[in-house]
Amino acid sequence: MFISQFTFILSVIICMVGLVGNAIVLRLLGFHVHRNAFSVYVLNLALADFFYLCFQTVSFLELILRMFNVRNFYLPHYFLNIRAIPYLAGLCMIAAISVERCLSVLWPIWYHCQRPRHMSSVLCALLWAFSLLLSFLLWIGCSSLLRHYGYSFCETAAFTTVVLIIALSMVPCVFNLTLLVRIFCGSQRIPVTRLYVTIALTVLVFLLFGLPFGIYWILLFWNETLHIVFSCNSYEIIAFLSCVNSCANPIIYFLVGSIRHCRFERQSLKMLLQRAMQDTPEEEDGETGSSGNARQHNTALCSSLVGP
Repeated sequence: MFISQFTFILSVIICMVGLVGNAIVLRLLGFHVHRNAFSVYVLNLALADFFYLCFQTVSFLELILRMFNVRNFYLPHYFLNIRAIPYLAGLCMIAAISVERCLSVLWPIWYHCQRPRHMSSVLCALLWAFSLLLSFLLWIGCSSLLRHYGYSFCETAAFTTVVLIIALSMVPCVFNLTLLVRIFCGSQRIPVTRLYVTIALTVLVFLLFGLPFGIYWILLFWNETLHIVFSCNSYEIIAFLSCVNSCANPIIYFLVGSIRHCRFERQSLKMLLQRAMQDTPEEEDGETGSSGNARQHNTALCSSLVGP
């Protein structure tokens, strides 16, 4: 009991820190920083993490109140499905940004010259809709009403969702590994930029801390007695790790942005976030003009390919 109380209280603290960090990222990317293709995904990832932490905070508070015998506060059954929407959306954003980053390196001419201008925004909207639809279908398939009439599709829906989660988790692994091989083993040397470090750390943190919650959550839908098979504190630990994942992303952005020439520099949060999104090598990036130089270089490249 003491371990559960301590884990839930610590999780609430982690959630509060993560809410503040993601709120700062949302404010900076939404109103103060020039957005590009990658920062749109980061903005939506921060939004997904913010909503996920909000739902997790409410869930933890309910469990804490229940431990102290406060019986007048209960969350509805569908709350678990609502909490799944930002989780799935965040996973989709990580997969999408990994694919787009790999495409920008392997096929730079197509990416900079023929890629639709608003593809990131349109894709993010589609991924949010996909997450909403998948959560709704899982809720309908596992609803008690359908089970009462013998029309339960819960096993099929849960199995499909598990496969999708694993597949979406493998996408950033495969594409980041491909990019890593291309950077260090390719015939033409590709410099490691802050953007690549930011994406790689985000993917690594999700695989270590965020993925176990998704698999546990789906298996729990599939078999409601799953918590008996695992240890009594398994949910508390997995939920805590998922909160660490959503809390860690803003820290990654500001940490990567604060490192310059292998040492830390104190700058404004806006400048640190801009640096973390920079796709120029360390020797070339400036304090304010690197993104502008990159855009000018891409414009000149496309103009030279089109011709006079």
